[in-house]
Amino acid sequence: MTITLEPILKSEEPVLQNLIQFYNYEFSMYVPTIRVKPDGLFKPMDLTNYWSEPAYHPFFIKVDDEIAGFALIKSTAECSHVEQFFTLKYVANRGIGKAAAKQIFDLFPGKWRVLQIKNNYPAQAFWRKVISEYTNDHYVEKYDAEDDRSSVQEFHTNNHN
Repeated sequence: MTITLEPILKSEEPVLQNLIQFYNYEFSMYVPTIRVKPDGLFKPMDLTNYWSEPAYHPFFIKVDDEIAGFALIKSTAECSHVEQFFTLKYVANRGIGKAAAKQIFDLFPGKWRVLQIKNNYPAQAFWRKVISEYTNDHYVEKYDAEDDRSSVQEFHTNNHN
């Protein structure tokens, strides 16, 4: 099994928007304001920055050349952030998300800040485990008071195993 990250081209935005429908469906259980429109679809995500700003990086997560999810990353000289990260349910529990996350950290060396919204306990557990393994437990976790007590992990890739 080969897990790769593939930069998403502007011409592939419709494919990404299709995957975002699944992401929004799952995320709607944590954010009550996420609702389908009268046409039965969730509102498309505004991805303008990903095609126009150099700090924004969209990736497909692929397993053996098949799409398994996506990662939307913002990386500046000061800090990198996971904006959105999603893997399809049928690839869950196979280490695919963990491998993709570690590849992303390697792509953008330096300081990282990874945030999960409150009550999204599966995401919190996932990121704690991945970051703990990646940094050999050299990270800081806190709650972001500005973002309604979201869980945040901060670390530097210098602490990578």
